[in-house]
Amino acid sequence: MTGVQIGLLTFTGMLGLMFFRVPIGIAMLVSGAVAYVQLTGASITPLLNFFKNLAYARLSNYDLVVIPLFLLMGQFATHGNLSRGLFRFITSCVGHLRGGVAMAAIGACAAFGAICGSSLATAATMGQVALPELRRLNYSGALATGALAAGGTLGILIPPSIPLVIYAILVGESIGKLFMAAVIPGIIATLGYMIVVKVMVTLNPAAGPAGPRVGWRPRFRAFVDVLPILLVFVVVVGGIYGGWTTPTEAAAIGAAAAGIIAVAGGMRMQGVVTSILGTAAGTAMILLVLLGADMLNTTLALTQMPAALAVWVKELGLPPLMIVFVVILIYLFLGCVMESMSMIMLTVPLFYPMIMGLDLWGMSVADKSIWFGILCLTVVEVGLIHPPVGMNVYLINRLAGDVPLTETFRGVIPFLIADGFRTVLLVTVPALSLFLVHRFG
Repeated sequence: MTGVQIGLLTFTGMLGLMFFRVPIGIAMLVSGAVAYVQLTGASITPLLNFFKNLAYARLSNYDLVVIPLFLLMGQFATHGNLSRGLFRFITSCVGHLRGGVAMAAIGACAAFGAICGSSLATAATMGQVALPELRRLNYSGALATGALAAGGTLGILIPPSIPLVIYAILVGESIGKLFMAAVIPGIIATLGYMIVVKVMVTLNPAAGPAGPRVGWRPRFRAFVDVLPILLVFVVVVGGIYGGWTTPTEAAAIGAAAAGIIAVAGGMRMQGVVTSILGTAAGTAMILLVLLGADMLNTTLALTQMPAALAVWVKELGLPPLMIVFVVILIYLFLGCVMESMSMIMLTVPLFYPMIMGLDLWGMSVADKSIWFGILCLTVVEVGLIHPPVGMNVYLINRLAGDVPLTETFRGVIPFLIADGFRTVLLVTVPALSLFLVHRFG
């Protein structure tokens, strides 16, 4: 049996384990270990020798420290009710417009994502905050749940982003440059979703009634309430972009600041303990998946499957742009069965060498590396809301309670169309991802 055949069987075995609900980290670890034994002479000794160094080689990476710190910052933001102030301020600015409260929910998702870094946490938190107000104003179930499900995806696109940190570690890229590259695509995504809401309420005014107008004095008080949160974002992101702090130092400052603001805002010891336990559980899950991915990727490297895939794609003679769109379609398919971080850890070692070998608008390898990271993140984000799975859709639908699931999926379709346009734009205009990197990197 050739190495490529063993690689294909390994990949198939991993998907089979996932079908039987084996956690993705364990599925990658087991399938990779079995194939590793086969490749090294049907003896378990080489595998045990590899296991001795596997955990240390991966977990001793200093860059991994940012993961629990950003997770802790997100936990404090979630359990400290920081989302309510953000939603209240943005609603005071645009809530009087038709569809304005749904736009405010999307804007608040983007702002909360800047201190959270998780799509599911952003969707769950903002869903609890915004759904009661959307119900009170008689927004349609499709618009209310669709806007929140789509807005939740901004949690991993707006820096800081945990999946983007994972991508940076996998390919050896700069975390700060990737965060910088994600800013313009994140703003485009936020504005695009708001435009979708505007179009929907223009076509069906009853779907998004206007809320009451808020005076300048209450609006100013709402701004004062969110000022500490805005300062956290400026310190964390500005520190990284300005070169004043490393990503790890910025994450530590952000976690400490978010904790202080949450406690000052009323979070009790139970909330602190819950935040710490949530951070520990999330970190353990990510590190387990990283170890499983290392085992699988080492095995695939021994099979020469990634190199063979790159050569095969090159020999097809397809235009580079077509290959990129085929990769995007694969990501959309995987989004039906996998969550975002698992997709990135599984696919980047396969697709990254292939993309780096393509001639795309004369981009350098360094530029392609950053551009592909943002493209990966964008397409993975779409997987959170597209049928038939769409974890954000199911989460928001459960929070809504009385909205049929079919109505929620119908509500996200216009946002998926906006995602399609944005993806094409990012593919064909790489400068959108690279402008700030070239300007300030």
